[in-house]
Amino acid sequence: MRIEDVTPETVRPVRRSLLVQRWHDLAFLHWALPPEVVAPFLPRGTVPDTLDGVTYAGLIGFRMVKLGALRGPGIPYLGTFCETNVRLYSVDGEGRRAVVFLSLDAERLLPVLTAQALLRLPYKWSRMRLEKDRDVLRYTSRRRWPGPRGAASSFSVRVGAPVPEPSAVDHFVTARWGLHTRAWGSSLHLPNEHPRWPLHRAELLDLDDELLTAAGLPAPAGPPVSVLYSPGVPVTFGAPQTLDTAR
Repeated sequence: MRIEDVTPETVRPVRRSLLVQRWHDLAFLHWALPPEVVAPFLPRGTVPDTLDGVTYAGLIGFRMVKLGALRGPGIPYLGTFCETNVRLYSVDGEGRRAVVFLSLDAERLLPVLTAQALLRLPYKWSRMRLEKDRDVLRYTSRRRWPGPRGAASSFSVRVGAPVPEPSAVDHFVTARWGLHTRAWGSSLHLPNEHPRWPLHRAELLDLDDELLTAAGLPAPAGPPVSVLYSPGVPVTFGAPQTLDTAR
């Protein structure tokens, strides 16, 4: 099996759009973990993706803007909301690198119910807020449903200089062109495409998080090894494809 290269450009353009959306004001916090720690969380037919022998767990806060079906247009109110994800990094039997979501806390109930029903994605309904004061952004979340009820997260970052030449780690945790998930008894791959990420260095000012441990991951042993910010990109998702789990 040949694993696709980590590249900042889309490697598989989406031919038929399933969903469109924009991601705005993203803060990426990442911790390195041994691959054996995350392997039990991944869908059948995938294994942890690694860089220099380690993989990563991410806590990503952002604003979803104008989520919509097919080619859009996006839904003006219900399709715009705050979201915070806990995610891991995977590779499947065809060598496709992707993300695996352990939880997706979101502010709007209807998108939560829709994603749970159609794709069995682990969306959670939460009270959320994203506050922006010049170069400082604060992301807060408290889970409503389903449990663990009350699981909360609060962190703030100061946006720094643009990253002209992203490092191997920067690309590894951001340049992802699909997601892997379990749904309806199968492991699935959903491709996506978007422009190259505009990335900035960021400084973590404070962090009080329960979402990582609520997802079943060990509590971080220290500060994140990578903190990045992006003003965002438009994104298109394609139709899910069933993985060959016999490999």
